[in-house]
Amino acid sequence: MSALAAAVPATAQAAWPDRPVRLILPFPAGGTVDVVARLVAANLGQQLHTQFVVENVPGAGGTIATARVARAEPDGYTVLFTTPNHTINPSIIAKLPFDTEKDLVPVSLVAQIPELVVANGNQPFTDFKGFVAYARANPGKLDYASAGAGTLPHVTMELLLQKLDIKVTHIPYKGAAPAMNDLLGGQVALKMDTIATSAPQIGTGKLRPLAIASLKRSPLMPDVPTVAESGVPGYQATLWMGMLVPKGTSPAIVSTLNTAIAAVAKQPAYRKQLDAAGVESVATGPDAFRSLIHQEIGQWADVVRKSNIKAQ
Repeated sequence: MSALAAAVPATAQAAWPDRPVRLILPFPAGGTVDVVARLVAANLGQQLHTQFVVENVPGAGGTIATARVARAEPDGYTVLFTTPNHTINPSIIAKLPFDTEKDLVPVSLVAQIPELVVANGNQPFTDFKGFVAYARANPGKLDYASAGAGTLPHVTMELLLQKLDIKVTHIPYKGAAPAMNDLLGGQVALKMDTIATSAPQIGTGKLRPLAIASLKRSPLMPDVPTVAESGVPGYQATLWMGMLVPKGTSPAIVSTLNTAIAAVAKQPAYRKQLDAAGVESVATGPDAFRSLIHQEIGQWADVVRKSNIKAQ
């Protein structure tokens, strides 16, 4: 009798997943995050022998998608695939329809893209130190583009400017595409971008990479120094992507999904696909991801307060 009772929990745990899992994404289809999410979903489906279906639920800075997952049944069949908007929103949106840290359970980071400080190719400086010297000599004369107030490129650039104690004017756009178009056209001087989207224009000379915001140089651009080695020790700015599930989800399900993500992250073909796009495959434990979320919420709250950032 005791042997039968002991077998019941194992059987229940092994049953997940026995039907398709919805991967809720707070962005439209077609962007880099969407591409990565679909690649992750396909590989997780193979790993766990079920289908992971990506659902794009854009709007309200990611809060619509996040609220949907926070309110979902904690059965492992509704998973949030999100980015740092998750840690920025608590500082710029007055009343979120969920508690960012209490209502969602971190599972794992799955990928990350270091940001890259890029300048229009016609600027009067050629490297990061030259940019800083020019900005100090000409306070407020330079400007930078972002995809909008409170977006990751906005807060990460403001964090950098605060650490450097220099003044560069922020020009918000309604999306990354128009911001990039004006950077290429010379209407703005700088932008915090990624290798994935900047590389083609860097190759033509229209853009100039100044520094990469990771703690180590990228093998895709080995000659581009990091921000940290260029005079801002410890600085990093990363577009991370990670998975969370509703509060109350079984620890066994969280563990199973985390183990599957770690297995996918080791697959050579998968890693090669991400590497080619300037995306790094990562896998972390739930506790490490939880610590990152907590640390970033505090960090962005400080940046938002000092820069007086308001949601659009």
